[in-house]
Amino acid sequence: MTQVTILLEPSVALFYAQIAQKAQLPLEQVLAEALFTLAGELSIEALINTGVFNLPTS
Repeated sequence: MTQVTILLEPSVALFYAQIAQKAQLPLEQVLAEALFTLAGELSIEALINTGVFNLPTS
């Protein structure tokens, strides 16, 4: 696995730390899943905007 270092604003770090604590998961796992989810959403949006997907918007 590749190690990556990211800098977070203090409020963002606190937000994700609280989620990690409530979910009883490591902060790194919560951040990784959030970034992975965002990447997927952005990819789908880009495909829709290029006309590759014609998904209904509701």
